[in-house]
Amino acid sequence: MQQKKYLKLLGLHVLLGVVLYFFNVFGNIYFYCLTIYFFIQIINAKKSKKSFEILKACAYVLGVEVLLRMTGGVLFYEANKYLVIVFVLMGLFSNGFNKKAALYLLYIFLLIPSVYVSLSMLDVDTNIRKAIAFNLSGPVCLGVSALFCFGVKVTKNQFETIINYCLFPLISTLVYVILYNPNVSQIATGTASNFSASGGFGPNQVSTVLGLGIFLTTARFFYFSQTKFLRYLDLLFILLFSFRAIVTFSRGGVFTAIIMIIAFIFTYYKSISKKNKNKMLVSIVLFLIVGFITWGISIAQTNGFIEKRYTNKNAAGKEKKDITTGRGDLFFLEFEEFLNNPFFGVGVGRVKNIRFQKTGIHAASHNEMSRIIAEHGLLGILSFLILVLTPLFFRLGCRKNVLFYSFYLFWLITINHSAMRIAAPAFVYALSLLNVSHEKSPLHRKSVIS
Repeated sequence: MQQKKYLKLLGLHVLLGVVLYFFNVFGNIYFYCLTIYFFIQIINAKKSKKSFEILKACAYVLGVEVLLRMTGGVLFYEANKYLVIVFVLMGLFSNGFNKKAALYLLYIFLLIPSVYVSLSMLDVDTNIRKAIAFNLSGPVCLGVSALFCFGVKVTKNQFETIINYCLFPLISTLVYVILYNPNVSQIATGTASNFSASGGFGPNQVSTVLGLGIFLTTARFFYFSQTKFLRYLDLLFILLFSFRAIVTFSRGGVFTAIIMIIAFIFTYYKSISKKNKNKMLVSIVLFLIVGFITWGISIAQTNGFIEKRYTNKNAAGKEKKDITTGRGDLFFLEFEEFLNNPFFGVGVGRVKNIRFQKTGIHAASHNEMSRIIAEHGLLGILSFLILVLTPLFFRLGCRKNVLFYSFYLFWLITINHSAMRIAAPAFVYALSLLNVSHEKSPLHRKSVIS
């Protein structure tokens, strides 16, 4: 993406964040406009370019999801996941899929038996359709996205455009959060997750997408940006994303971003020449300086509470016994349900209700790994193994995507602290399956359906 076009779109999305803050009602209009726009782009695209248009559309939809939820701009809560599914299905019907991706079809089929368990076991006062749709929208989004993306060939320039399409709405989210509460020191009164610093929305989800913003701007700084101006601009956004993610007091997104960055730097450093390695070391030093400055600002702006949060202490400075804030207990409760129902599980959407009936605890573990095992039993274990192992085998024959491990780890870590409540872990997982090259040829794949 040319610098002039990139800066123009960047500026428009900064403005979008401002508009959505002052006029929340515009969120609905924007959702319908972007839906119509991407449908037109995909339908009108040549067959050789259709996959690229779909990748851009899905990347944008996952990037804007939390912002639209914050502003009430979605038709219904899971709308963005379904939109990704629809876009991907358009690509599958048009261009087919790689026959080596057939394991993801098996993954989707393995989720079905637990639906029948739910239909027979869910309480009469439970909305069965909503319970099943809510818990399966994320896994199905992941399955069809992986099926579509597996082996799709993109050039580095196309890959950069896809990354940018995800980043632009994240920048709008960042602007919205800053405007919602520009002075963090006024609302930093403890170590609990802070809704006011998260744009008035769930800190876990906001931290997750801001953490993704940290990583994508870092990837631009080291890998994509070609001019000094853009690289300095990337550093500014790294600082802003990092600061606002940290002060949500939700640690999951920040820790995930750090691990993604380490994986990326290690992978990229290994792939470049000795001359470029020396240049990269200078960039790493500059990056670390920005990181230390950001942490210092965060401590000052949160009156020192953020340091206690990250050292697992309460507001009084006493160390907490459970670093998982109770999620470890919820994990073991779900594992116990698997032991009680090992073959087909307890049924989709039932584990939360069962936990409430037995313990009186009406809380979600936010752990997709334990949930899929509890609700799907041994079939859940097999489906999860497909998700874990298939990308690693794919990597053996396709090693040019320097963001592979970062995207893979984003999915694996995020589903263990935020489950699949947003589309991001599903489609980012799928992006790890792209075949990135430096060729200038259009996207293509070996197709088994058309």
